[in-house]
Amino acid sequence: MANTNKALIVSAALASAMWMPLRAAAASIASAPYGATQQGQAVVQYTLSNARGVTMNCITYGGIVTRLDVPDRRGRRADIVLGFGSLGDYEKYNGKIHFGGLVGRYANRIADGRFDLDGHTYKLPVNEPPNTLHGGPHGFDEKVWTVVRTFQGTQGAGVQLRYVSKDGENGFPGTLTVDVTYTLTDDNEVRIDYRAKTDKPTVVNLTNHSYFNLAGEGSGSVEGQLVMIAGSGYTPTRPDSIPTGEIASVENTPLDLRALTPIGARLRSSNQQMRFAHGYDHNWKLNKNGQHNGEATFAARAYDPSSGRVLDVYTTQPGLQFYTGNGLDGSVIGASGTAYRQTDGFALETQHFPDSPNHPAFPSTELRPGDEFHEVTVWKIGVR
Repeated sequence: MANTNKALIVSAALASAMWMPLRAAAASIASAPYGATQQGQAVVQYTLSNARGVTMNCITYGGIVTRLDVPDRRGRRADIVLGFGSLGDYEKYNGKIHFGGLVGRYANRIADGRFDLDGHTYKLPVNEPPNTLHGGPHGFDEKVWTVVRTFQGTQGAGVQLRYVSKDGENGFPGTLTVDVTYTLTDDNEVRIDYRAKTDKPTVVNLTNHSYFNLAGEGSGSVEGQLVMIAGSGYTPTRPDSIPTGEIASVENTPLDLRALTPIGARLRSSNQQMRFAHGYDHNWKLNKNGQHNGEATFAARAYDPSSGRVLDVYTTQPGLQFYTGNGLDGSVIGASGTAYRQTDGFALETQHFPDSPNHPAFPSTELRPGDEFHEVTVWKIGVR
């Protein structure tokens, strides 16, 4: 592909990108009210801060990451995730846009809103006809989560959130107890731990749906920012974004992002897969080479040349959905007062494959009583 050698050189140079310590201090956490839902449920915002100028805000509504403030190469801070300025807007729009939310019970799509498990067919509500998307209507990112604990110390500062999804909610079997812990460390890592247990056999696929813009929220298109995905295969889809069941090579396709590549370089390709999705909205099969902290492998890197900000993603999950905000059409106004349009942000959703319950050859998403679902994703923030 064009520019591959240049991208490889840039990729190698960025491998050492990191923040230099400013001072020795432990990360900290603070909380404040964030209003109440239309049903009168109180919502709380948690602010995680570290010694190197990184601050992350999340709220108990949907477990949404509302802000992630990060310094650039000159030390100037900016929020690098898209979001809204009020709880009311999250309630109004997040069922379709999913800004920063914890998505479940099944992230991504299930074909025709149905799957078989142990000889029984389960029917789910369809919210992206003819399919079910992100667990169906009023999914996990529209629920108020319970705070189990908060903590701060030498390992970082964080908050553990819990949501109990009742048996039959949106058609899924089993009462599923989900715990998600956000941790911000002084190594500039945001660690997301997903855990779940069930009392009946079920399927589960969890992710965070943050949209990133490394130049800063509201700064315009990310087409000039670069992305690299550690995947040599992907799951081709039908026109409705449901996988065909094949795992195809990215070689000689616009989905070959194994070296840092400008997001806009192939966005308007005539490739059929790109036309189906109106841009990037595809699942990569991660190569899973190398270890990070002995548990999560390198999955992706994003880099903004203008600010120098670098985002590395590590995960234990087998797949990653790269999405260029194709559904953003200017109809919603972000936190900075800017109308969001396609490519104003991108998502790197670590997860299992779409429609896995209907594709036995895909990594299993089944969870059974006595077992624990546990996946980890790390956002490593740096600057070059």
